Order: sequence, then structure tokens, then C-alpha cells
Amino acid sequence: MNKFDYLMPISISEAISLHKNYGDQAQYIAGGTDVMVKIKEGKINPQFVISLRHIQDLDHIVYEKGQLTIGALVTHRMLELSPTIRKEFPILIDAVENIGSVQIRNVATIGGNIVNAVPSADSAVPLITLGAEVRTIGPKGKRAMALEDFFVGPGKTLLKDGEILVEFVIPKLPSHTGAAYWKHTRRAAMELPILGVAVLISFDDDMQTCTEAKIGLGVVAPTPMRAKNAEAILKGKKVDDEILKKAGKAAAQECKARDSIRGKAWYRKDMVELFVQRMAIVAMKRAR
Repeated sequence: MNKFDYLMPISISEAISLHKNYGDQAQYIAGGTDVMVKIKEGKINPQFVISLRHIQDLDHIVYEKGQLTIGALVTHRMLELSPTIRKEFPILIDAVENIGSVQIRNVATIGGNIVNAVPSADSAVPLITLGAEVRTIGPKGKRAMALEDFFVGPGKTLLKDGEILVEFVIPKLPSHTGAAYWKHTRRAAMELPILGVAVLISFDDDMQTCTEAKIGLGVVAPTPMRAKNAEAILKGKKVDDEILKKAGKAAAQECKARDSIRGKAWYRKDMVELFVQRMAIVAMKRAR
């Protein structure tokens, strides 16, 4: 592994200034669980590594008036242990408690997981399903965008040169809303998912009619995606087994699964159809 200078700014502005000075030779790092692997494998070769760990106010979890804000330096373990997240957003617990080992979750950050932009990122699918917004700061100021628009390809995002992802904002959810996520793997151990499925359902006061539905899918397309045709099948309908089967089939048809060493495309589509139905049932139970 090549040598590099390790820089420790204490503010966002200082970090951005350092990155501007060193340009293509610089690389931001947070928990380092992805960046250090890339450096060791020779995929990237920065001369200057700019740590974001010493910047204050990037590791916050704030829940006010139904809106949740998560700082980019919040670790998966912090989310896992948060009573607020466990009570109000169990779908995030579904995702983060199955990421790596406890040791990895202690250092790996949610911001790093998203910026790495691999199709198998567990936290991306639940966040998209919750309607999360990404907020960034860079040399040209602040920006905000929907997380589902943030990914443009495997390993690629809309982050501009020198920009830092600072936080995620999840808007207040409608009343009578439940959401659930499933990471499907070959074995109950540390492993990348064959696919990930998240479902969010909101009900009218009758607790029968679906007023809002979001279905997030991972590892079935170049980027995490929404199954919007399947969502439309649920909206405005009284949810029963038949409607759920139709939504599951529609989601399977929408995804762009391909063969890989972890699973065949046909298998992924079959599992999408199945787990959309199963996660919808879990989401419905949580809503009720």
C-alpha cells in the first residue's frame, strides 16, 4: 500500500479548503471501511487522505416534530442502539443491524455507505423508501436533493468535486404508516445481500385503504430503485392478499436484475415478488 499524508481538519470549511488545495490527489475518509479497502487493493491512490472524523456536529440524530435528521458521521451502531430509531423507524434497524459485524458497525458511517454507492448498500434502500433527502456542502455552497436521485450508477453519485455529504433528512411520515426491510442472503452471517426489499405503507383512518405506498429495491438494478408501478397498484386500494400478489409481480417486472456470482437474475426476480408481499405484511402490522 502506498504512503499518504493523513489530514485531520476540525471544520467542514477546512476540509473543503484542503481538498481544493490538493485536488485529485486528495480523498475524504470517514469510517474508512470502504476507502481503506480501495486503497489496499490499489483501486484508488490518494496522496492526501482527509479525515472527517474530527469535525463536530456531523454525528447527530435529531427527531423533532416527526422529522428525522441523521448526520453523515453517524455510525451504523449508533443507529442500531438509538431508542428513537428503534421506536419510530424500525425499518432502519432492519437494515443496519445486519451490516457486517459489531466491530464494523462501530466505525462504518451511514454517509460513507451511501457515498460509496454500491448497489448492495443496505442503508440506501430503506432511506429511499422513507423519502430521505441528502444535504451536501461544497466549494460552491450547499445543495439538497432526493436520495433516490443521488445515485447515477455503480459507485457514482451526484456529488461534485470537493463536496461533502453532511446529513440526511427524513420528512414526517403520514399517520398510520409502517415500513420494513429485508436483506436476503444465502446464509445468516456477514455477507453482501443477494437483494434488498423495503416496503412502506400508509393507511386511511379505516386502517384498510392504502393512502401511500413506497417500494425500494436493491441489487436488482445498477442503482437502488423505487418500484413505482407496483406502488401505484397499492395506492387507493384496500390491501388484501390479491393486491399484494399483483404488487409483488409488478415489482419483479420493474427490476433490472442481472446474473452475478451471488445470484441469477431469474432468482432475484422471484424473490422480489415474494419479499415485496412479505415486507408489506410486516409494514402493515407496524402501521396498525
